Amino acid sequence: MKTIFTCFGIVLASLSIISCNVKPKVEPVQKTDISQFLGQWTIDINGGSVGWLEVRQEKGYLDADLLWGGGSVVPVANVYLANNKLIVDRNDKVVRTKDANNEPVRSHLVTNWLEVQKKGDKIVGYIFNPKHDGTGVDTTSFEGTKLPAPPAAPDLATLKFGTPINLFNGKDLTGWRLINEKQKSGFSAKDGVLTNDPAQVEGAPHVSYGNLRTDQEFEDFNLKLEVNVPAGSNSGVYLRGMYEVQVVDSYEKALDPHNMGAVYSRITPTTAAEKPAGTWQTMDITLCDRHATVILNGVKIIDNKPIYGPTGGAMKSDVFTPGPIYLQGDHGKVYYRNLVLTPIVK
Repeated sequence: MKTIFTCFGIVLASLSIISCNVKPKVEPVQKTDISQFLGQWTIDINGGSVGWLEVRQEKGYLDADLLWGGGSVVPVANVYLANNKLIVDRNDKVVRTKDANNEPVRSHLVTNWLEVQKKGDKIVGYIFNPKHDGTGVDTTSFEGTKLPAPPAAPDLATLKFGTPINLFNGKDLTGWRLINEKQKSGFSAKDGVLTNDPAQVEGAPHVSYGNLRTDQEFEDFNLKLEVNVPAGSNSGVYLRGMYEVQVVDSYEKALDPHNMGAVYSRITPTTAAEKPAGTWQTMDITLCDRHATVILNGVKIIDNKPIYGPTGGAMKSDVFTPGPIYLQGDHGKVYYRNLVLTPIVK
């Protein structure tokens, strides 16, 4: 018996020596070329919404700005490379519990993130959103297309214009339709005024109101209109169904890319030209070669500035195709009249 245990011990010792001398095989780490992700990308999100991502190298680190569906273009929380993927983090503060005075007691900083890979000349990937109750993660796929830089600003003095088109006949909604026919329309026409009134009934279920678009689609153009925004109200005029020129009661507010006449979250007016709420105001908007000019109440507040990508609520990601004019209908009461579009002839 002693001999058997002795032999067994010798075998174990031998195996131990052999295992100590065997080094694990380490695969070489392949460095991803960050340059393939740099630049601006328009993004088609599975389900129909639109995003935009700009990735750039700053002084010794990566940085990025992101638009995801609705809302604004905002700086990301973090962006980095990992396992041949670009990881883009966004943080949202979520209040979990409140006290008797409705003050936050416990909050979480919830991270959702994009995992981005290069596929040919596209980027593809998924966004990961932790469930509110923490029991899992929802995922949504997306695909992005590289955007070239905008061309040089056009010489507006040399533009040639076609025949003006009266978009609204003043009597009914001929030439207009909801983007989503399943939603309720708050729009009506009477006495030359196009009114949107997305009213909600207190205590009743929330009603989902839709956005109104022209049947026709346009390339570059000049658009003139008059708008009346009640106190505290909010709407928007989308050029080509892609770029929102903000319509909002921002009278006497500090300059901001979300104010009246701004290209929403992208271009801040150079001066405040709003009138008080409840007053008819004029907008004169020119879109040409991915550049916008906005004259509000006779004052030029955006002067031939480039628009680098879609704004929140865009119908499509392709900045080079024609699109409709659409009026935001899901926010607040607003009145429009005298909408006239004149195409730019190239």
